[in-house]
Amino acid sequence: MKKVLAIILGGGAGTRLYPLTKLRAKPAVPIAGKYRLIDIPVSNCINSGIFKIYVLTQFNSASLNRHLSRAYNFSTGFSEGFVEVLAAQQTPENPNWFQGTADAVRQYLWLFQEWDVDEYLILSGDHLYRMDYGDFVQRHRETGADITISVVPMDHRRASDFGLMKIDDSGRVVNFSEKPKGDDLTAMQVDTSVLGLNPEEAKLNPYIASMGIYVFKKEALSKLLKQAPEQTDFGKEIIPGSAKDYNVQAYLFNGYWEDIGTIEAFYEANLALTQQPRPPFSFYDEKAPIYTRQRYLPPSKLLDCRIRESIISEGCILKDCSVTHSVLGVRSRIEAGSTIEDSLIMGADFYQPFAERQSGTDCGTDSVPLGIGSDTIIRRAIVDKNAHIGCNVQIINKDRVEEAERENLGFYIRSGIVVVLKNAVIPDGTII
Repeated sequence: MKKVLAIILGGGAGTRLYPLTKLRAKPAVPIAGKYRLIDIPVSNCINSGIFKIYVLTQFNSASLNRHLSRAYNFSTGFSEGFVEVLAAQQTPENPNWFQGTADAVRQYLWLFQEWDVDEYLILSGDHLYRMDYGDFVQRHRETGADITISVVPMDHRRASDFGLMKIDDSGRVVNFSEKPKGDDLTAMQVDTSVLGLNPEEAKLNPYIASMGIYVFKKEALSKLLKQAPEQTDFGKEIIPGSAKDYNVQAYLFNGYWEDIGTIEAFYEANLALTQQPRPPFSFYDEKAPIYTRQRYLPPSKLLDCRIRESIISEGCILKDCSVTHSVLGVRSRIEAGSTIEDSLIMGADFYQPFAERQSGTDCGTDSVPLGIGSDTIIRRAIVDKNAHIGCNVQIINKDRVEEAERENLGFYIRSGIVVVLKNAVIPDGTII
């Protein structure tokens, strides 16, 4: 895999994941209590023997830069490996920000071409899956493809949210349609048994959806980006337009894959990790681990707690509380009498000094300590990092609101899920 250069697309403004993307880029959003979304594609690259990795971003990239520089350091002098962030920049030729996925790659094509590689691996920074890219690249080489698209079988319910394609008997893509609806959607049905699905699976999943993951021949990508400078997106323009003149192949990925583009998808993907004995995605895989930054935190401390079907990250302090079907991030602190159900608590970036904390632990004071105060109930919510939640607070979406923007009060509601903002302060006795 020395001849492969990986390019991870950091995504746009992440409006569908707002407010989690208010202060961070989409790939920097925490997941599973201790990781970040960017750790998924980077770890897949490392486990696949691909060590030349660029991450393209332009929104709120400070925390992403910090995480990558602390987590992935290949500078031993014995390899050319690196994980490097490329932020949008102005040049005489390109005075604009990235206009789309293809435009982002086009603006840095001069840099990518300097590397002695045969293929470019284009990845997304907001998907949850485990894949050996070696098999993907190998299939690309065996078929002599110019472009290979990683695809998943898809049912009718979700098909219209993705780019769909039709293939011939050899697996070559002959037609591509980005997020079709109605009759256009029906027209994209194919016999997915060609890709290796059994007849039952093929009947349930009659569509082939693009994962937004591509392998390009070096020359093919350069030519496609240069010949049509007005085309700014891979999924909407470059890929559909290339099916006629280029050998575009489909590579079936039949494992767990989740596009974490919305608050609801993000919430469901996190809580699914608590399933026992076999969650749909597991971080407990010795052969293909997910890497992240080492924090050197102490073990979690639990005093008289009731924990059911949950994930507790390191460095947490929990006192006489109940946690059910939830994920608690690093340095989470929950006081006595509190109940956490069906929620994601992201934890904190630091420990509050003891003296400062002690001065605010008594309910009714003006100062609300970091973490979850005593006798608080949190249900079906996402609590972002460094939140200060007081005593006797109820975050339960009492009025069953589906959508609400209460940024001045420290929270949003998305798809019925309450999202408490990063650094928010929720006073004692608040009911949401």
